Formats: sequence, structure tokens, C-alpha cells
Amino acid sequence: MQADLWLYFEADEKGWAAPQVEVRGRDSRPVTAASVEEVLLLRDHGGLAATGRHERQYGVPAEGPMEGWQDQPQAAEISAEEFERLWGEARQALGDKAR
Repeated sequence: MQADLWLYFEADEKGWAAPQVEVRGRDSRPVTAASVEEVLLLRDHGGLAATGRHERQYGVPAEGPMEGWQDQPQAAEISAEEFERLWGEARQALGDKAR
């Protein structure tokens, strides 16, 4: 049985998720592929409208440290290559939904 929600992330030096991918459902449909860094950059240089469009398309990233993830029952580390594959697939799928 597959969980209804999977969260994949790279942690920065402070332990925050940056970037992250979230997939839901049995078909692993991506719902989030975003990073706090890109949202902050858009907010500071693109304005609230651009930030809102980006968040509607790519989801809202978690803010704050990702403490305790290692203690979750199905938590596991994946390779950087696997994360990059998931990130690319999710960004493509979420980018396509805007068309």
C-alpha cells in the first residue's frame, strides 16, 4: 500500500527544505516542486502577483527546519541523482498544467 503523501527535499545548512517535491496518490501525481529561495526571489523582484502565480503553478514550499524527518516510519535518504530526476519530472508536470 502506498502512502497518500510523499515529501522529498534537499536540506540546506540550517536544515530547511530547499528545494522540495511533494507527490500524492497512487499515481504519484506531483503537487509541489518549489523552493523557498525561488519564492523569496520572486517576492522581492517580481512582486506579489508573480509570487502568487508561481505558487499556484508549483505549490508552496515548507518554511522552517525539517526536524525529525529521520524518525518517520518510512523515511529514507535518496541519492542526489534520484532527487534531481523527481524534481525534473515534477517541474515538467506542474509546468504543463498551466498550458
